[in-house]
Parts: sequence; C-alpha cells; structure tokens
Amino acid sequence: MTHTDPTQPPYKQLRRPVTDRMVAGVASGLGRYFAVDPTLVRVLFAVTGLLTGGIALLAYPIMWFLMPEEPAGAPAWPRPTQQAPPAWPPTA
Repeated sequence: MTHTDPTQPPYKQLRRPVTDRMVAGVASGLGRYFAVDPTLVRVLFAVTGLLTGGIALLAYPIMWFLMPEEPAGAPAWPRPTQQAPPAWPPTA
C-alpha cells in the first residue's frame, strides 16, 4: 500500500509562485515546473522577444492571465524527493 501526502499533490503543477517573482511570477513558475533556473527563462523570454520583434512577448501576459497563483501555504517546487545522504566521514 502506498502512502500519499494529502498536503502535496502527486504531480507537478504549473503555477505562479508568490515568493520568487520579478513581475508576475510567470518565469519563476516555468522555471520551477521544468526544473531550470528562472533567470534562464527570463533571458529566453528577452531573446525570443528581440528575435521576433516583440511578438513573442505577447505570451507573457497571456500566461500571466492563464497560470493560477500558487496558494500561500504550498511548498515550492522542485521539492526534495529523498533525504540528503549522510555527511562523510560519519561523525560518532
């Protein structure tokens, strides 16, 4: 029988965090979802915006509108899946 944590859904959710945001939290939410640095997502937004003449930047307000905001008590993703290994050498 498996045990599931009732406070954390068993799947990742694409949400805008309330703590780690610059403007609306879209880049931070995408970074958490895909397990990459949110700064990299912000740079990709800027580069694609420059390469497309600003058309790609229309995606940001659309995602801002569509992505739900993370609940205040929700743990941040990516959450640890296992405990950290013990320190080496082990202390007695």
